[in-house]
Amino acid sequence: MFSTSCHYGLQGILYIAMHSADDKNVDLKQIAVEQNIPKHFLSKILQQLVKNDLLISMKGPTGGFRLSRDPEDITLIEVIDAIDGLGVFNKCGIGFKQCNDANPCPIHDEYKKVRGQVEKLFRTKTLLELTEDVKRGESIISLGKKKE
Repeated sequence: MFSTSCHYGLQGILYIAMHSADDKNVDLKQIAVEQNIPKHFLSKILQQLVKNDLLISMKGPTGGFRLSRDPEDITLIEVIDAIDGLGVFNKCGIGFKQCNDANPCPIHDEYKKVRGQVEKLFRTKTLLELTEDVKRGESIISLGKKKE
């Protein structure tokens, strides 16, 4: 449903939410290594999030990224909108370009319901909720192998 860029953007901003603070930025290389994401690809994605006012980017020895707002004020739908756009919630589940309510594909009605539920989830989940889940040990933020 989402592009690789969008997946990496969601993973990157969640990592930043877990590790940044008002006085501490998260280094691009650290995110790339810990999340197993190609550094240059991640850099372009995070810059999109900066342009969309979700992140702040700082240069220099203490540079890196941090959230532009409190994590309870950033929903996952904002990240999706910044990278893939909200049109992903209107696309056909099979990929037909002409699929719509008037010309439905074989899974149109069922997929439309599921797509709506997924959109609602991303509209309501905040970065704060996700970071709290991770801190409680109920979920993870990386399955990539850590490089030492």
